Amino acid sequence: MRDTSAATATTGAPDGPSTVRASLVGTAGFALAFAMAFLVGRRTALDGHGLVLVWPAVGASAVWFCAQRRSRLRWLDAGVLLLIGLVGNCATGLAVRPSVVLAVANLVEALVFAWLLGRRRPGLWGGGGSARLSAPRELGGLLAITVVAAATSAAVGVTGVWLAGGEVTWLLVATWVARHVTGMFALGIVGFWFGPAVSGFRARHGSLAAWRRTAWAALWAMPAWRVGEYVAVTVCSVLAFLAGFVFDRGMSLAFPLIILTVWAALRLRTGYLVLHQAVFGALVVRLTMLGHGPMAVIADLPTRAVLAQAYVGVIALIGLSLALSRDERAALVADLNGQKDELAGQAALLSAIIDSMDDGLSVVDAAGRVVLRNRAGVRLLGPADDSGETHRRLQRLDGTPIAAEALPHRRALAGAQVVGDDLLVRKPGDRDGRIVQVTATPLPDGHGIRSAVVLYHDVTAERRHRDQLATFAGAVAHDLQNPLTTVEGWTETAADFLDADQPAIGRARDSLARVSRAATRMRGLINDLLAYTAARDAELAPTRVELTDMVADIAAGRADAAAAADLPTPLIEVSPLDPVDADAGAVRQLLENLIGNSIKYTAPGVTPHLKITSRRRGGTVEVTIADNGIGIPAGQHEAIFDNFHRAHSDSGYAGTGLGLAICHRIVARHGGYITADDNPGGGSRFTFTLPAAVTRNARANQEVLETAPVSAVALRRRTRSSRSPRYELLVPAA
Repeated sequence: MRDTSAATATTGAPDGPSTVRASLVGTAGFALAFAMAFLVGRRTALDGHGLVLVWPAVGASAVWFCAQRRSRLRWLDAGVLLLIGLVGNCATGLAVRPSVVLAVANLVEALVFAWLLGRRRPGLWGGGGSARLSAPRELGGLLAITVVAAATSAAVGVTGVWLAGGEVTWLLVATWVARHVTGMFALGIVGFWFGPAVSGFRARHGSLAAWRRTAWAALWAMPAWRVGEYVAVTVCSVLAFLAGFVFDRGMSLAFPLIILTVWAALRLRTGYLVLHQAVFGALVVRLTMLGHGPMAVIADLPTRAVLAQAYVGVIALIGLSLALSRDERAALVADLNGQKDELAGQAALLSAIIDSMDDGLSVVDAAGRVVLRNRAGVRLLGPADDSGETHRRLQRLDGTPIAAEALPHRRALAGAQVVGDDLLVRKPGDRDGRIVQVTATPLPDGHGIRSAVVLYHDVTAERRHRDQLATFAGAVAHDLQNPLTTVEGWTETAADFLDADQPAIGRARDSLARVSRAATRMRGLINDLLAYTAARDAELAPTRVELTDMVADIAAGRADAAAAADLPTPLIEVSPLDPVDADAGAVRQLLENLIGNSIKYTAPGVTPHLKITSRRRGGTVEVTIADNGIGIPAGQHEAIFDNFHRAHSDSGYAGTGLGLAICHRIVARHGGYITADDNPGGGSRFTFTLPAAVTRNARANQEVLETAPVSAVALRRRTRSSRSPRYELLVPAA
């Protein structure tokens, strides 16, 4: 029911019958408590102007309005409080006008306190939240709010005294503030401490009987020595109170209560301390006003009341500060222990995960010490505390030792990223060793100090499998090509013998031609498969490649092939091409395929015209090959790089569908990309990137390129016959 009320108040929905009933019950209960505290305070009123010396009603009104913060009937609470104040003041002999003013002062104080608590401490019970006091800073905030609210009510209350014809002095103002602050800490603090427990009573216990069972169970579970300590503090407090305020015999024995308050604050529950201060604080003030205790020597009653309430307030503030400090420290320790346990669990889980890895893992600090190595790493490289053994076991693939500065973790500590290095790990007594792929990553700690994490992935089986596949592919290619050679040879021989012009012989010659073409296609497929395998698995040997020279050589070969086949010679325009750092054989295969495709996929009767350009883009060279061919069908600009994909399979163009797949693989293995799009002038345009070469004599080369005429012809081959093919390679002349 309480949760429904809170939700209704929060969302602004109309109050239901249960919510209204709960608000009315709360108003009635708090009104009764306020009326009782009001009557107790009015019994200490001074003659003449009706001001009281002790005012516990301030605590009741503050708790009342804070507890009813979410009620939709707060106007009823305000009206009831005003009514009780007016009737109570008038019934105890105060005139109507000052009675109204003092009642308004009580209401203003309660409203100001509730408003400030909601603004400054919204998480506390009464301020909009459900938490109780848990730290000294919260107690200090509550004290400041109490002082401000008391000062506000003093401004209204002193006006009432003046209207009643009484004398207004600074002592009167101090008495007002002191009694209101003491009333808050003597009675109000009890409500604010136990308020959360009362509000959540039904949710936690359900009934009073269940609460009694829980309380008895907690009491029986408490150690006997702790129960004895509670009893001892209670008995000693009673004795100290009797000795200091009942049977004092003129001795000033107020300090024992302070000692016992400190004892309770440091050792016992804060709830017990709150009750202890409320009970003994009320008794101290009462007996002091009756003339008992060490402050009874002060003849002036208002002064004596102020000092007694100040004494109680100081003890309450000291005790609560110590108790809340202890609670806060205990909560922090519990939180730290919880975090410690959680971190220990996470560390154990992480350690188990790392040890379950098949790959070896090492973490090396800035001094080169191995601070972590999993089980797989120990099997490969030896114990973590023996860095020399790691150096001895790691070798290059050819078996030669690795220099200390070239070790993966040393390179990572220097700031380099090591990715995919193949090394040989050879343990003592292991002749063959294991091939591992090493990845090392620097780990800066934010203070300029690096560590390195090194991962060793065992690729021995993978490399052996790759070698076996390569051997198998070579054997299969050899076994397939031998029969093809035989077929082609005997086909050619048979064709030479079939010189007669009879129809049957013509049909036989046609059949042999078909066999020869089929054998040629099969040989092309085998060669493409071998090229694709090499592009995928062959080791790369990067070197400086002069693209201009390589394109010139390829173009010359294409011109010779066209002349031999009596086809139009392709016209290839080549701008100065930037050199690249790549595998020369792979780059030649790449250019052969792209240039060959551009020449082959040209419409009948059209002379192939290619434009090859490049530009430097940071650490890469971007090469573009544009042609005037038949182009690429829409939607196939990416699919043409797939294995065995033929974009013009039904157009009479021969091919295996592997040429562009080989190009894509070569470029990808060099860390670049390749794309295809439509040439704005018609045809296709292929663009790919390769790593740029470190230029030698860059300035001199640049000057030559800048001063050479672009239209100069470096190579021009023509034949005398007008029907013979023509080839032109346009590059700047040296």
